[in-house]
Parts: sequence; structure tokens; C-alpha cells
Amino acid sequence: MHPEKLPFIYSDTFLEHKTGSFHPEQPGRLTAIVEALRHSSWQDRLEWCEPTPVSQRNIEQEVQRFHAPEYVARVKNISESGGGSIDADTPVSPMTYDVALLAVSAWLDGVDRAIDSGQPVFVAARPPGHHALARRGMGFCIFSNAAIAALYALDQPGIDRVAILDWDVHHGNGTQEAVWENERIAYISTHQSPFYPGTGWSQETGGQGNILNLPLLANSSIVEYRAVFEQKILPFLAKFQSDLLIVSAGFDANRDDPLASMCLLPEDYGTLTEMCLSHTRKIVFGLEGGYDFDSLSESVLAVVEKCLAA
Repeated sequence: MHPEKLPFIYSDTFLEHKTGSFHPEQPGRLTAIVEALRHSSWQDRLEWCEPTPVSQRNIEQEVQRFHAPEYVARVKNISESGGGSIDADTPVSPMTYDVALLAVSAWLDGVDRAIDSGQPVFVAARPPGHHALARRGMGFCIFSNAAIAALYALDQPGIDRVAILDWDVHHGNGTQEAVWENERIAYISTHQSPFYPGTGWSQETGGQGNILNLPLLANSSIVEYRAVFEQKILPFLAKFQSDLLIVSAGFDANRDDPLASMCLLPEDYGTLTEMCLSHTRKIVFGLEGGYDFDSLSESVLAVVEKCLAA
């Protein structure tokens, strides 16, 4: 049974993480998505939700489920000092710390909504998170949103196991580090390989056999993706029997994306969404990468449309 409305968690505050004019991870990514959704034929079936304010959660404690306190303090200090960077790819602006905390809160809201409704939720937050390691950010990522959300979910009633599916074109090395020894969280990743960040080989299976890495060659299309979903991912999910699915929804495997070399089309993300929904409707889709504004926004529309139609 399809939902009457799809919760779409977003705040204009996410635009305040400033990365510089030439950085791929731009505020314009979100404005393109929002503009496309507001002009869609089914925009009245979206429930626009502001994330819970950071002041209403003990959000730093949530972040420190994974991240070292000294790393969290470092991000805060860089922001409060007027900005800087964590590495060459990962700028920090004066608002970055507050925005990154709000992004975590948005992902936690997604978990709460999906658990309560049993229906999919989309979280359109930035900065992204799946490369952020316990002690350092990297690859545009500040805090490990998906991993923190999964750890939070395990504390909620009725949630014993959580699966994270990462279809971003880059391997989520930070998410993998966070869940490596956690038998209650599965991590599954499809990603271009060999490619940044150089992790995600198929022999990386986790300390509890809880990790499934599915490296794909450059120029892979929906044909290859569909095959790994049907032959590997859905059987793995069925065996793991999670109570919640979190999707690290990067859209940089699009053919038009400037940072990668895959050949998905926006409508193909609708196909991937359908396959996820065939496993469970209790899904949090959270934004990761995707740097061509047109294909990014069209891909998000494809995901949302399948959630509303299924």
C-alpha cells in the first residue's frame, strides 16, 4: 500500500555549508532538487519536514557514537575560527559545524519517521557523510550520517538489526569503518572500482561477515546494477533480516556526473528503488553524492515517484 504522503526532510540551513565557488559539493545541489520537486506533478503528495533543531537533541552525543570527541571538537574549532579545511577536498565554513549537526539530526528524524510509519522517507541534507572516518573527515564528508543513524536506530523499540545500502559511486569507507565489527548492522556497497577512496574490495567482508562489497567496473550500466541487486544484494538482505533499511543515496553513478565514469540514467534509480521496496518499505533514503544538478534532481524525482507509486 503506497503512502498518502512521503516525508521529505529538508532545511534551507543546509545551504549554509559553504564550500567555495568551484567545489563540486555545492548548495546548488539541494536547490536543484527542491526546485524540481516543487514543480513535479505530485508535489502535493510530499510532506515537507524541517529537521529537529539541534538544541532539542543531545546531538553531539549521537555523533560521538562513532566519531572521536577530539575530531568533533576540531570541526567545531575550525568553524568557530572562521573556517578552513579538514583536507584538500573537505572545506569547513563558519556554519559547517552547525549545519553538519543538523544533517545528522535530519537523518535521525528519517529513522524515527520510517520506524513509526513503516513507509519510506527521504532526507535531503548536506554535507554528505559516508567517507567520514572516526577521527577525520574526507571526501566532502564531515560526520558519518548513515552510520550514526544506524547506531541510533538500534536503540529504538523493535529494531534489532539495521542494513545500510550504499549505491553512491564511491565506496563508503567511513560507514564501513563504523560498522566493521557490529553484527547488528550490515553494510552493502556498489561502487566504481578501482576508484576513490581505494577501499571496498570484495574480500572486505567485515569482522562479523556483515559487509558485502560489490565493486563494479567503470562504464557499468543498469544491466550490471540489476544483476548485482538480484543475484547478491536482495539475497544478502533476505538472509540478514534487518528491521530497517538505510540507503546512502548518492547519484554520482549517473552517466552525466562529472566525478565518475558510470552509465546509469536518472530513471535507473527508480529501478533500484523498486528493488529496495520489494525487500521492505521501511526505508530511509539519505542524500550522499551527485554533482550534475540536472541528473541529480531527475534521479531524486525517480526515487520519490517510485516510493509514492509502489
